[in-house]
Amino acid sequence: MVGAITPSTKLSQLVSTAAPKLANHRGIRLVGDLLEFWPRRYLEHTADLGTLHVGMYVVAVATVKAAATRPMKNRRGEMLTVTITDGAHEVDLVFFKAWGHRDALVPGTTALFAGTVGMYRGRWQLAHPAYQVMHGGLGEAATDRGPIPVYLQVKGMQNWAVAECVRLTLDQLDDLPDPVPAELLRRRGLPGRLEALRGIHVPAEMAQVHLARRRMRYEEALVLQTLLAQRRAESARQHTAIARTPGPGGLLDAFDARLPFELTAGQREIGATLAREMSADTPMNRLVQGEVGSGKTVIALRAMLAAVDAGGQAALLAPTEVLAAQHHRSITAMLGDLAERGMLGGSEVGTQVALLTGSQSTAARRKTLLDLASGEAGIVIGTHALIQEHVQFFDLALVVVDEQHRFGVEQRDAMRDKAKHPPHVLVMTATPIPRTVAMTVFGDMETSTLTELPRGRAPITTHVVPTDNPRWVERTWERIAEEVRTGRQAYVVCPRIVDTAESEDSRAGVSDEEVPDAPVTGDDGELDDGEAAEPVAPRAWASVLAVVEQLRSDPALDGITIDVLHGRMTPEDKDAAMARFTRGETGILVSTTVIEVGVDVANATVMVVMDADRFGVSQLHQLRGRVGRGGHPGLCLLMTGAEADGGARERLEAVAATSDGFALAQLDLELRGTGDVLSGRQSGGGRSTRGMGRGSFRFLSLVRDEELIVQAREDAAELVAADPGFAAHPELAAAVAERLDAEQAAFLERG
Repeated sequence: MVGAITPSTKLSQLVSTAAPKLANHRGIRLVGDLLEFWPRRYLEHTADLGTLHVGMYVVAVATVKAAATRPMKNRRGEMLTVTITDGAHEVDLVFFKAWGHRDALVPGTTALFAGTVGMYRGRWQLAHPAYQVMHGGLGEAATDRGPIPVYLQVKGMQNWAVAECVRLTLDQLDDLPDPVPAELLRRRGLPGRLEALRGIHVPAEMAQVHLARRRMRYEEALVLQTLLAQRRAESARQHTAIARTPGPGGLLDAFDARLPFELTAGQREIGATLAREMSADTPMNRLVQGEVGSGKTVIALRAMLAAVDAGGQAALLAPTEVLAAQHHRSITAMLGDLAERGMLGGSEVGTQVALLTGSQSTAARRKTLLDLASGEAGIVIGTHALIQEHVQFFDLALVVVDEQHRFGVEQRDAMRDKAKHPPHVLVMTATPIPRTVAMTVFGDMETSTLTELPRGRAPITTHVVPTDNPRWVERTWERIAEEVRTGRQAYVVCPRIVDTAESEDSRAGVSDEEVPDAPVTGDDGELDDGEAAEPVAPRAWASVLAVVEQLRSDPALDGITIDVLHGRMTPEDKDAAMARFTRGETGILVSTTVIEVGVDVANATVMVVMDADRFGVSQLHQLRGRVGRGGHPGLCLLMTGAEADGGARERLEAVAATSDGFALAQLDLELRGTGDVLSGRQSGGGRSTRGMGRGSFRFLSLVRDEELIVQAREDAAELVAADPGFAAHPELAAAVAERLDAEQAAFLERG
């Protein structure tokens, strides 16, 4: 942060009046805050007055075309009316006291005008606007050659007053501490920090602005990537794991020999990477991401079998009981007698696969706990019940976390503490993560990506169904009936369990899996032109209990068995409902998003998502991945009452247009923001009051700045390897320390 400066007389006068307004309305209290209050845009010495609307706060350069005074009818004095133009469009100005303005605003005068747009007798009008005449420049703050900075409005201050504050502050500075080492500035062709700030606030040309902004975004990326590189290096130095190398002829070899399908090239490559890292004495810490159905479970299972072969145990942590039970069924089915060691007919090289959830009977739970503590169970699959204090392992070698975004850092940390030695950690997600996010949110993990789908995976067709078209809605249920009567099954997903009126009162009792991952719209309610966003009237959400009654009374679905599944059901009832659906006894399952991840029913081919606009892009992609898993083509129908020309419909059309999860993840990132990547908040995020960044960034954009983030990651790794303590780069060390507050440090320590 920039320290105190010796102000000039003019700066002292300006600060005395401007400082309270900057502090109260924009949180600007320090010199560093002011310098990081970037202009939102820039004006050349011409302006476009053709894009106005009533209520808009406009800042524009224009020329006086005409000016006239006349007496006012109902009070003494004269009013001044002025017409200004940008060469193509005109706006009228009105001053109810002509004195002081008449001599300044004569035809031919060019000035910077600022005010709120109104309409009078069919013409655009600014009533008593602020202005500053340009005499070869914009006062002392700009010349007629340079772009004019336009800042986010500060109540009680004109734009040029903010610009003058920044310019006078910069004039007092001879140099600034620079976190970016000089050799990196030269390598990347970037200016020093003070030069960059001058280029942002008092540029001679727009090219200078672009280069200066790039430099500041690179600095932010470098500080964050240096922090993450330090953590990777520190972890490698301090934590020693036990190498887990499976011997030949063991459980893994037996499993591979009986696989009924061929692993994809991606599965083989990632499997080899995991084997290599688990055979080292540094704990593996790897994220594997891939599309729904890309085969992550097989990769994780082979890693768990390798851990068991090497004498250890493996635990798979799942976010819901439904998913944990699904994993247990599928893994035991894939292993067959290899999961029945000690039982009649069980393989001698096999192991036991245990399940631990909160709803188990006391006897089943006691047996699982004993098998884990004794080492009899080589693999355990469970929910949050695994992290409870009384759960003990004989030798936990590998922790697999499925759908990591569903867990808090404390829960993952507690799982690591179950091991006698630092365990290897494998994190899986079927929510595709843009590369920029992977390099920041998961910057202290290595990342592998599965891009292939296993052979036989059927395509999924997606359509948007507007609820204002009754025939399309009717046809939706007819299509469901046709599919079910041919022997297939269908999901109907709702954002609520009960109707809106009832559920609002009991929202606190609903688990996170019931709450749609709705997109974030707007930045703290503020639009780009400074207006407050109009509140959107709430629309009633479709609920499971209401929809199931509607479908049971629909003649098109007569005779079809319809069941429900949601998070408020008892664990026994949830298991029973899922079992009936898995066995094919249920034709249509009306559910909340509890089926979003992991549920694998090969016979399910159709999904209808009610009020689909209530869900985020990535969540919709996850949901539709539940159908088309058994070789039969899948169909996903996104039902919505959103306006045809609104942003919500555009999102749904984007989901319908592509099955590329990574393209949709990038779209989701652009729509939702990134959240705070150094805290537990995983999505959303408003605009910084001190800059143009989103989420935990002031300047950097994970949407557009991938190249800079890649460069910063490479440079940070090189710096940390050469100088771990940053003895030669104290400014960078200070910037990292400032970036990492206590809460963020705890997050990274656990994560």
